[in-house]
Amino acid sequence: MEWVTITAATVEDAKTLALDQLGVAPEDADIEVLEEPKPGLFGRLRGEATVRARVRPTMVRDTGSRRERGGRNGERSGRSRGGDRRRQRNDDSRRGPRRSERDTASRDDARTDSRSDEGDNERDDERQSRRRADSPKVPATTVRDAATTFLEGLMAAAGLTATVESTVDGDDIEIAVRGDDLQMFVGARGATLTQVQDLTRVVSQRRLGDHDTRLRVDVGGYRERRREALGRFA
Repeated sequence: MEWVTITAATVEDAKTLALDQLGVAPEDADIEVLEEPKPGLFGRLRGEATVRARVRPTMVRDTGSRRERGGRNGERSGRSRGGDRRRQRNDDSRRGPRRSERDTASRDDARTDSRSDEGDNERDDERQSRRRADSPKVPATTVRDAATTFLEGLMAAAGLTATVESTVDGDDIEIAVRGDDLQMFVGARGATLTQVQDLTRVVSQRRLGDHDTRLRVDVGGYRERRREALGRFA
């Protein structure tokens, strides 16, 4: 059986999708974890999980020696096989449902659980939507002020001299941190900058109960330079 490669948010989700695609139970599959999500700030995971899986090969018994036997031995073997088949049927009846039946039941249970989870998620979304509709709208300037205060404190805590500039256009908030030696808050390929932006959203939008504004943070002109570079290649 060929390997199938599955990518999902977590390792468990990837394994479940792989087993569903193969149509087998966990004990009948070989699963290898190729990549796991990386831990980020506040226990959040970054990236995705990748696994590969296949149906576990079954061992084939060697029946060549039996075929070489003939005559009376062959007749006795035939009678023995008949008795073996009867004993096998009796053993099967005592053992209960076959593996394929158990696998089908397991998949049905998994689908039922999945539908139940989807129903719970839909109800959670409905409750969140009602809370958003009932809560008063937070002014974009209030969100901007909270974000600016946080970033100024972050730069001061790092011992850096920087200025925080912001623009508000409707529900869009753009904040730019300018100064020297800000690379530590940008990181490789902007990874640290993404975390800084997430933290800023937590202390401004989420704590204030804001669900309408769109907040973007730039440090040291990194995002601005990337936009210009992409514009040249467009």
